[in-house]
Amino acid sequence: MQPTARIYKVGLMLAALATIAITLFMASSLLLDDSTKSSIGSNLPLSNMLGGNKGSIPDVAPVGSNLDIGVLPAARVSYDEPAEGERVNAAIVVLVRNSELDGLRKSMRMFEDRFNRRFKYPYVLLNDQNFTQEFRDGIAAITKNEVRYGILDSDQWGYSPSVTPEDAAKKLEYNKNRYLYGGSLSYRFMCRFQSGKFYHHPLVRDLDWYWRLEPDVEYYCDIDYDPFVFMRDRGMKYGFTIAPREGRRTVESLWYHTREWIKKNTHLLPDRSLVNWVMGTDGHYNLCHFWSNFEIVDLSLYRSEAYESYFNYLDEAQGFFFERWGDAPIHSIAATLLLKKGEIHWFEDIGYKHPGNMHCPREPAMHAKCICDSAKSYTYRSACQTRFAKVNNMAKERLLEIMRNSESSYLSPP
Repeated sequence: MQPTARIYKVGLMLAALATIAITLFMASSLLLDDSTKSSIGSNLPLSNMLGGNKGSIPDVAPVGSNLDIGVLPAARVSYDEPAEGERVNAAIVVLVRNSELDGLRKSMRMFEDRFNRRFKYPYVLLNDQNFTQEFRDGIAAITKNEVRYGILDSDQWGYSPSVTPEDAAKKLEYNKNRYLYGGSLSYRFMCRFQSGKFYHHPLVRDLDWYWRLEPDVEYYCDIDYDPFVFMRDRGMKYGFTIAPREGRRTVESLWYHTREWIKKNTHLLPDRSLVNWVMGTDGHYNLCHFWSNFEIVDLSLYRSEAYESYFNYLDEAQGFFFERWGDAPIHSIAATLLLKKGEIHWFEDIGYKHPGNMHCPREPAMHAKCICDSAKSYTYRSACQTRFAKVNNMAKERLLEIMRNSESSYLSPP
């Protein structure tokens, strides 16, 4: 045999032996028992498995290592699995137009990821027009949870009984340059609907609780508990995140009419309430309010005799259209008139943004679940938020005394 042929034959044999060795090595890796496999990585946090944690814990434990997986941080709960525990009779309620589809999809995407993918509360979407198929398809692509669609009638989305379209038009023209939405009729319809009509809608009237959601809002923090159950179990009725001041011009006569209602309905007021959060010792409204674009509410509050009486009184006073009374100050004044401090809860742990203001928790344990900058949080600079932390309940007798002492300032509407 020639040397060249002999060398060629030896080469083939070596290549075959190498192939056999590689095959045996790969087979041995596949035959590792389950416990060995789990020690390699199946119980590692996702960030480690993907190379996201470059600290002292290796990305993948070497075979046969003594790595103690018990020291690893607990993996984040799976948000594809339904949360355990009971649900209350509640829904996420949204007032939305067809043109706001993109904004609502954005809100719902974050809300689903942060909370509702696990807790699976239904959505109630309300519109003054029929929802388009494009809108329905767009929402169906965002959530697997139940979505109920409703339309508003002319009583729910319309004028106060004592207001004519002609009179309203004159006031809209007068106010159009005085403040935001000063000339908007649809904004007035919205404020009136949210103040005293939404909870009577056929899709809402049988609910015990509701959580308000709007287009173009952001949720920054994981919510790994049920706020409805949290509030119910503690006797709370109203929950909020942000508390700014209202524009004075928009509510010029609201406090006058509130005082008039109080004087005529003292029997509907509780013995003690948090009314001094919205009223100073001078008897004037300080413009503080809970920003109602986020609110979680026990609807027995709005369906109570006292609240219904208050709303109907204000509806007759024409301020929804002649001024620009918003549902936020009306909800807030009513809540503080009718509830004690322990029945109102600030959800400090829920990071939230609505165009104009944002809240981001700064307490470390809360902030660990969030993706926001607490240094930019409006709430910790808000005078109304600070006041909420400081004030306590006021006796009804003291409220009436302050009103008597300031009566000279309220002899007629502003």
